[in-house]
Amino acid sequence: MWQRNLYALWVAQTLTIIGFSLRAPFLPFYLKELGAESFASQALWSGLVNAGGALVMTVSAPLWGMVADRYGRKPMVLRAMFAGSLTIGLMGLATSPWHLLALRFVEGAFTGTVIASTTLVASTTPRERMGFALGLMQTAVFSGASLGPLIGGILADQIGYRGSFLVAGGLLFTGGVIVLTQVHEQFTRPARGGGVEETRETPLRTLLLGSTLLAMVSVMFVLRVGSSAVQPIMPLFVEHLAHSTRQLATLSGLTLGVAGLTSAISSVVLGRRADQIGHGPVLIAGSLGVGLLYLPMALVQTPVQLIVLQALFGLAIGGVLPSANAVVAHLTPAHRRGAVFGFTAAATSAGGFIGPLTGAAVAAAVDIRWVFLLNGLMMLAAALWVIHALRTTPLDGNTG
Repeated sequence: MWQRNLYALWVAQTLTIIGFSLRAPFLPFYLKELGAESFASQALWSGLVNAGGALVMTVSAPLWGMVADRYGRKPMVLRAMFAGSLTIGLMGLATSPWHLLALRFVEGAFTGTVIASTTLVASTTPRERMGFALGLMQTAVFSGASLGPLIGGILADQIGYRGSFLVAGGLLFTGGVIVLTQVHEQFTRPARGGGVEETRETPLRTLLLGSTLLAMVSVMFVLRVGSSAVQPIMPLFVEHLAHSTRQLATLSGLTLGVAGLTSAISSVVLGRRADQIGHGPVLIAGSLGVGLLYLPMALVQTPVQLIVLQALFGLAIGGVLPSANAVVAHLTPAHRRGAVFGFTAAATSAGGFIGPLTGAAVAAAVDIRWVFLLNGLMMLAAALWVIHALRTTPLDGNTG
């Protein structure tokens, strides 16, 4: 049963992330069409639109996590996918930048497909296959993130921005139908107030504030800050490097998508490897690699150089998120994973709020290249925290 759920969720999540990622390579140009004409205006509006949904999700994710623990994880996946289908489809009808911002607020309140799917998989997968399962789910995210921008750039150049949003909404709707018909969850609703065993468990607050869990949250938070800081301004950086406007959306899509392609491959390979040698070493190596690869991106002079570094960057990311999520799953009782993963989602959503605003502000006030430099330094600091936490806190099994 868990294998069927895993593969169905993988397909659905891949389609969903493709849909979410379609807009990435042309969002600044769509905003220009809606009235944001200057470079600074496009950068700031892109930052606001990307940050708006993350801000609301920071509040909504823990609430949905608690609802998942109470009523089941599959309904949360369905809620996220169908809500995303509606909001993204409506973006194709926008006539002003604030319309996109308002829809992003709604999207942030009711979506969250990654954490919902991750929680469902983590709750149904045998412990000894956790690294493989979460690595495969992360592959769905990375595959979608690689194909989405590339497909979105091509669609934008061929059918226009508005038609591309409608295609994106259709992909999310298809993913929701797959989950509805192919994923089965055997969920037993817990009794109100808990019981004797509940009172003997580690309190939820203690779980959330554990040093190792906080280290995992920190590295996911910083990774989200960095990626979300770069995403809204990457098309503008590609435009600056290319010195041309021909097929610009397609080139931007390739630049954004190549990291997703390489990370999709590495997440499965490193997920299996982590099940054998422990998630700690893979997490540490990946975190250091991400931080170090950000730094030379600040010095690139051509789109080709940026694409090569993005490809290597993706290989490193493939070892971070699956291993961090696996450590969180190992540290958390199965019936508490909705709440705990909701907490991690809130933290990463906070990063998704801070990142676009910071990246857009730095790009508009100083220079885009400084964004990559700051990202690298923050990621290296987070990696050092992870190293310290994993050395001082013993982990059970083969987690570290």
